[in-house]
Amino acid sequence: MPNDVKNAVSEPPQHLQVLRPSPQVAEVWLNRPEVRNAFNDEVIAELTQTFAELNADADLRVVMLGARGSAFCAGADLHWMRRMADYTEADNLRDAQALAQMLWTIDQCPLPVVGRIQGDCYAGGMGLAAVCDVLVAASGVQFCLSEAKLGLIPATISPYVVRGMGASAARRYFVTAERFSALTAQQIGWVHEVCEAAELDAVASKIVQNIASNAPRAVRLCKQLVRDVAGAEVTPELRAETAQRIASVRTSAEGRAGIAAFLGKEAMPWS
Repeated sequence: MPNDVKNAVSEPPQHLQVLRPSPQVAEVWLNRPEVRNAFNDEVIAELTQTFAELNADADLRVVMLGARGSAFCAGADLHWMRRMADYTEADNLRDAQALAQMLWTIDQCPLPVVGRIQGDCYAGGMGLAAVCDVLVAASGVQFCLSEAKLGLIPATISPYVVRGMGASAARRYFVTAERFSALTAQQIGWVHEVCEAAELDAVASKIVQNIASNAPRAVRLCKQLVRDVAGAEVTPELRAETAQRIASVRTSAEGRAGIAAFLGKEAMPWS
């Protein structure tokens, strides 16, 4: 990374690295390799704060979420789990609500989030992967929804995981708690790109740069469009709404500039 990379948050987090290789790109790195990037209440708070601030950054076009070390995220930290063993149901509810808020904050990021999965991704780590818009994984990565092995359920992450892999795959992997490979993850639609570990940076960077080179407002509107139409019935109201959206975009300053540049065979003004 360049030496002049800056932090994106006012108070640098202790368990994350937040980098800005350019004004348009932010990188958020889980940085607890000694515990396989397992998360606890502090990591959850830092991720929530970090993405809340990134979500409000008007200069940003794309965020990459990655991890240092051999694992992407092994789920919950063992020390945190030991503490939770003595929690009351009310205490557990507060912890679960904090995790739910973290996942929601990342999921609602108006910018595309590219997940760079370099190592094993288990349990709650699957939730982090699920709230990314694009997932790139090294070929040796193993995924696992391991909660049932411990007498638990993947409840808080379930809305995002089921959306990401589909109900049929979730019905299998929730109850078997078996590991599945990056190739299987790609086959079920969970992961978009699988590559060799040595190629991971190049593949992820290409996707990040492709997004960053597109019209910034259009990218945000595209992400929102998917949210709004996914699973929706194609009613007269939806047809009218989507027609109105493209009409508005075509007449916007960004839309007019893009069309003019294309017709004039000129570089896009935002590239």
